Amino acid sequence: MFLTGYIVFLTMADFYFDEIIKVLKIDEQVVYDKVTRIHAKIEDEDFDLELDVHSELYPMLPDEKYRMVISDTLHLDGSVVSGHFSEDKQKSLADKFEYVMHGLLYKMSEDGEKGKVRDDGSKDVLVYISFGGLQLMLKGDPLKMHKFKPGQKLFLLLRKI
Repeated sequence: MFLTGYIVFLTMADFYFDEIIKVLKIDEQVVYDKVTRIHAKIEDEDFDLELDVHSELYPMLPDEKYRMVISDTLHLDGSVVSGHFSEDKQKSLADKFEYVMHGLLYKMSEDGEKGKVRDDGSKDVLVYISFGGLQLMLKGDPLKMHKFKPGQKLFLLLRKI
């Protein structure tokens, strides 16, 4: 029965991002203590990302792989989280992951680098999300970034594979 509910959730959920990432390198020279900036790439696609993580709570190492999901909800039925999310009352998407952050998408822009034009003439899109000071920069195909909008409150979830 649990498996059936999970399959239904996967068909109902509308993730903004759901990919396997591979950590390429770690930058421990971030401004804050216990914060590591990881540089990672999506395995099968042309996406790059930089993500700050609390390294004492969730250490990540080069060459490790993780499932990374960005969603606007933690509810298994796909309903929107309104107000305070109580972890102890109901099962949630967070139960399936090891590290969860909640943040705000504060900026989107086209990649300004010269020579980075795609075959269709478009440029990569950059998405910036702040998780209370920890940052995510996701860079990739504009066709796959169409769900993102500035001002959205989003959850980032990670699980080692």
